[in-house]
Amino acid sequence: MKHVVVVESPAKTKKLESFLGKDYKILASFGHICDLPSKNGSVDTENNFKMNYKVAAGKKKHIDAILVALKDAETLYLAADLDREGEAIAWHVLEEVKRKRDLAKKIKEGTLKIKRITFNEITKKAVQDSIANPGELNMDMVNAQQARRALDYLVGFNLSPVLWRKVRKGLSAGRVQSVALRLVSEREKEIKDFKPEEYWSVHGIFNTPENRDLKSKLTHYNGDKLDKFAINNEEKANDVLDVLNTQEWTVKSVEKKQTKRRPTAPFITSTLQQEASRKLGFGSKKAMMAAQKLYENGYITYMRTDSVALSSEFINDVRATILNKYGDEYLPKSPINYASKSKNAQEAHEAVRPTNPNNIPGSLKNASIDEAKLYDLIWKRSLACQMENALLDQTGVDIASADDKHVFRATGSVVAFDGFLKAYREGTDDGKSDGFDDDIMPKVNEGEKLDAKEIKPEQHFTQPPPRYTEATLVKILEEKGIGRPSTFATIVTTIQDRGYVKLEKKRFHLEDVGGVVSDFLVEHFPKYIDYGFTAGMEDDLDEISNGKEDWIAFLTSFWSPFKETVDDKIVNAERAKSEVEATGETCPQCNTNELVIRNGKYGKFKACSGFPACKFTQPMEGEEQKDENGNPIVREAPKSTGVKCPKCNENDIVEKKSRKGKIFYACSGWPKCKYALWDMPVEEPCPKCNWKITTKKETKKDGLVHKCPECNFTISESKEKSDDKTE
Repeated sequence: MKHVVVVESPAKTKKLESFLGKDYKILASFGHICDLPSKNGSVDTENNFKMNYKVAAGKKKHIDAILVALKDAETLYLAADLDREGEAIAWHVLEEVKRKRDLAKKIKEGTLKIKRITFNEITKKAVQDSIANPGELNMDMVNAQQARRALDYLVGFNLSPVLWRKVRKGLSAGRVQSVALRLVSEREKEIKDFKPEEYWSVHGIFNTPENRDLKSKLTHYNGDKLDKFAINNEEKANDVLDVLNTQEWTVKSVEKKQTKRRPTAPFITSTLQQEASRKLGFGSKKAMMAAQKLYENGYITYMRTDSVALSSEFINDVRATILNKYGDEYLPKSPINYASKSKNAQEAHEAVRPTNPNNIPGSLKNASIDEAKLYDLIWKRSLACQMENALLDQTGVDIASADDKHVFRATGSVVAFDGFLKAYREGTDDGKSDGFDDDIMPKVNEGEKLDAKEIKPEQHFTQPPPRYTEATLVKILEEKGIGRPSTFATIVTTIQDRGYVKLEKKRFHLEDVGGVVSDFLVEHFPKYIDYGFTAGMEDDLDEISNGKEDWIAFLTSFWSPFKETVDDKIVNAERAKSEVEATGETCPQCNTNELVIRNGKYGKFKACSGFPACKFTQPMEGEEQKDENGNPIVREAPKSTGVKCPKCNENDIVEKKSRKGKIFYACSGWPKCKYALWDMPVEEPCPKCNWKITTKKETKKDGLVHKCPECNFTISESKEKSDDKTE
């Protein structure tokens, strides 16, 4: 074994071994091997922001395996992923190697060569090309990652304690998560403050000479073009109707035109996450996990990218696939090139695409259902982006009164040539039409008289802006320049895990505590959760990556004013007041004060308004919430299992749901008794340790299984039946 190749994921090792042969030993770092401990001083702000890294938990054995393998090696190939995080992982591996004296000596003498290799796809050609053309560590990218990590540490480690003092213990703030939370919070306020406005539209159905219905909408009345609120009440609508019903109608004009629709660019990280959300219902994290597996198995290119570039080799291959599958009418004369919207997109990277377009959907070996679904999207989008435009025949008909003062407009469109739509049709947000559905109009000619079959007004009310979905939240984060391809999924997941937002019916709803935290940060740290400021910092990190900015100077300019603000607010900021709801109930303990509903770490609860003199609390039996239309929803009280809690011996165990919707079982005396289980309890003592209850769970392998939650003694009913048969 002459050469050692270190990759991030163990899933890549077998494939790389088959590409490179017996002279290469492939080992994995299992992600980051070093990180900053969550304690004071991990970033030494007094010493040029020295990063006091420690080997991450469980990573020493992987480092040791690399060190052992290098004793007899000639070359160390650092093959971590091709982004900032990957560059930092490669650097940390090298730093750990240099700590070993004998290996450091070999490096100095040149008997152990250090090479940095990257590959955009895990194919034999790409991997062998990278070995043949190695590079060196890019310290600019490493320093950008260090700056990003230091920022996240300094913001989180200093801002979170302010929240503990001023809002509630256990809360956290983050450089980017708090900005994402602000987006959700501000949207919630827009919805809450929204006042619907009434408006009316008038629609006409006209009978054509061929006895077909022509549907239309009033666009002009009394010679004036109608704006949205021109008719804003029923009285006006009826007045308009009275006038229109006395008119005679003629086809004033018929306009026909053909329009082109270009295919959409190939996927980048953000658009892949958005489309996976729209079409597959995948969360950002789920989409990226499936994409990671597809990449590691050699089916797609690297999935963290903001570049829409495609290699000329792939374009040639995909054009051949289009020609064979759809014919030459679907193949443009020349390849289509796309420009990245991100000013800092790394064009050396490629879009997310199949490594081989001949790997058609359904043919992947060992792919899970989720991976196969995601691959289907990527494959079709990659073909579509190199196909001909779609052509739409659009028709517009104006139907006017005899004096031309009143005009109805009818429109229709037909897909004349499907072009790229043959392969792929992009999803849309919030139920909007993509304009490709056929809306065939009956034929009419200019000058023809038409009978008004029906003219009717319709009442409407303006709607509040919709709550964010995962797709629309990622989209606005990208539009505002917040986050990067490697962080979108983490941002979206973090604000859920912190309990600041919850996902209901695929839309983000702000939790009360999330609103309190966001309001506090906006009031006291407006600069640091400003959209423009956060986007500017991302640009600075890109500049550091490109060698155009010094990372120490960048951190220095951030740290001094930030620390000054933190020190001021931790002393002078008033404690945030979370809103309380009146119940009209008297406290049963002091019989004096009213019970109010408060928000705690684990949700809403009832408490005496006389706190701290009276400390009575009570869990909520039913929690009032509001649906999309503002109507109250009352949650059902937790269902009792009829099993007495074995810990407190006072209350029943009840069925509950976690924030993520998973059923669990807990003592109804919470928070005084915090006994909880994932599996359903039954009032049958454990035959081994005599614990008062056991749990039951149905599994495919063993059927109904009873288990003791204390000693883990297990009884399988299917095994018992099997034993009975043997006897």
